[in-house]
Amino acid sequence: MQPTDRKVHLRQLNEHVQVHFERDWFEELHERALRNGPWDDFTMFKLAHEAEHAGLIHSFDELQCLTHLPNLVPMDHQVETAKKVLTGMRGRAILADEVGLGKTIEAGLILKEYMIRGLIRKVLILVPASLVLQWVRELNQKFGIPAVAQKKEYMWAQNDIVVASMDTAKRDPHREIVLGLEYDMLIVDEAHKLKNKKTTSYQFINELRKKYCLLLTATPVQNDLSELYNLITLLKPGQLGGKTSFQANFVVDKRIPKNEEQLQAELSKVMIRNRRSDGNVNFTKRIVRNIPLQLSPEEQALYDGVTNFVKGRFEEAGGDLSSVLSLVTLQREVCSSRDAVFITLVNMFKKTDESSPLRPRIWELVELIRSIKANTKAEKVMELIREINDKVIIFTEYRASQEYLLQYLKDHKISAVPYRGGMNRGKKDWMMDLFRNRAQVLIATEAGGEGINLQFCHNMINFDLPWNPMRVEQRIGRVHRLGQKEDVKIYNLSTTGTIEEHILSLLHEKINMFELVIGELDTILERFEKKTSLESHLAKLILASRSQDEIRRQLDDLGHTFTQVRSEVQQEAEGGSRLHSMLNAVGQTVADGGLEEVQP
Repeated sequence: MQPTDRKVHLRQLNEHVQVHFERDWFEELHERALRNGPWDDFTMFKLAHEAEHAGLIHSFDELQCLTHLPNLVPMDHQVETAKKVLTGMRGRAILADEVGLGKTIEAGLILKEYMIRGLIRKVLILVPASLVLQWVRELNQKFGIPAVAQKKEYMWAQNDIVVASMDTAKRDPHREIVLGLEYDMLIVDEAHKLKNKKTTSYQFINELRKKYCLLLTATPVQNDLSELYNLITLLKPGQLGGKTSFQANFVVDKRIPKNEEQLQAELSKVMIRNRRSDGNVNFTKRIVRNIPLQLSPEEQALYDGVTNFVKGRFEEAGGDLSSVLSLVTLQREVCSSRDAVFITLVNMFKKTDESSPLRPRIWELVELIRSIKANTKAEKVMELIREINDKVIIFTEYRASQEYLLQYLKDHKISAVPYRGGMNRGKKDWMMDLFRNRAQVLIATEAGGEGINLQFCHNMINFDLPWNPMRVEQRIGRVHRLGQKEDVKIYNLSTTGTIEEHILSLLHEKINMFELVIGELDTILERFEKKTSLESHLAKLILASRSQDEIRRQLDDLGHTFTQVRSEVQQEAEGGSRLHSMLNAVGQTVADGGLEEVQP
């Protein structure tokens, strides 16, 4: 609106607005003055004056929400980030802090501030399904924000602040309902998954009607500048111009920018990136201890029997890896517990035709299980728990191993609670409370690897290791994160002479994943797994190898390839890549501006 038009609008508005002045207070004061009283107590006057003074807003740029957060003391970089988004970015921003610096806290501060100022009411928060509960809990407990987890269709319209998974929101019949609503603020976690314009997720977010928008991601760009362009266009269409002009003005190659100062200035208007190396945050150390274990003769006999069975099936399939890949799981289960492999073998036996020669071979393995009376790993776990004498989280990949450990610890008078994917949200919360306040041990399956915060615990035992390094890092990230005050101790159990020994060697010695930052690990894996996943590659390698020495040689080659990719990524992160160097400098300069409404 032009200044002249604004004046005309105000004049027309004044002609229709009637103003009344309340003067009763003056008449009462005048009468008291004539009678010289009665006067109120001076102490009450001072209290009223102090209350009024406390409610004053001394600066427009000052965060009002900080006085309304009794359960949270945000860090300096989080407060500064919130201020930049509010005053310089007008409520539309990419929060691109490195992993572990508290992007969720920053988003909560921004959301709370807009609520206090009366600028928003209807809010949609889209996150991975495994993080819905965590977001609701943090908004409720730390910020006093009445967020709810979406469960039923009517909740979209009925509740003002809804947390839901992206997959649920974009799926019918929810999609039509959500697109029919208008949101004051949209928050999207793990927003790097929107980098491809052709995906249904990108198109869904693009269609949503939203006034303010926050996109949270630690990796706003990995392999292509177009990913960054897509994210920013989703946030603020036109910020980087059209696709053709963007390519002409800012791109030499898909990963090589030009006119970097100009591009960085544009990015700084919509993106904030805090880094660990800036020195604002100190993380505790990771202390990794690998514990090799020798299987008992009975357990070793079962492992050898299962290995021969798997190799035999591979040869019978004529070397067709796809038909027997799933059988490698049997070997991994034996390394975990007899209970895990027993359930799988029994299910295989039931599904196999009665006339098949496989049935007696499967039953022979079941009979071998009967001779096993102890669990080597469980005995070591008991020894470690007593040595640690503090809270411990144990991770296992198998539900049967979890059940075995729960009973084993109970028999040895150790209080332990389970955490797994099949539990509803209420029960998961209950298990967390029990672990925090009463139980010494939490035994979690892979569902515990993401979506929960366990900073009050700093001891972790990997009863069995996943083959995917990212899943290992997700486990560690439950305890080694912002707010952890102790050094984190990680105990990795592995059985010698089995595939577990090879996997631990790959993860710890060849990949050095326990020293990697998760953002770096994510980037390395994405490049490494262009053709096939690491897990599939490992399974094929183990099946096709004719001896233990051959497995070791191939794992050495695999580790060498991984090291090369890692070296490339590290060089880029340290400045070898102009793109990563420019991204790491983003967020230090913010355009001047104020808090105002943004049109969808």
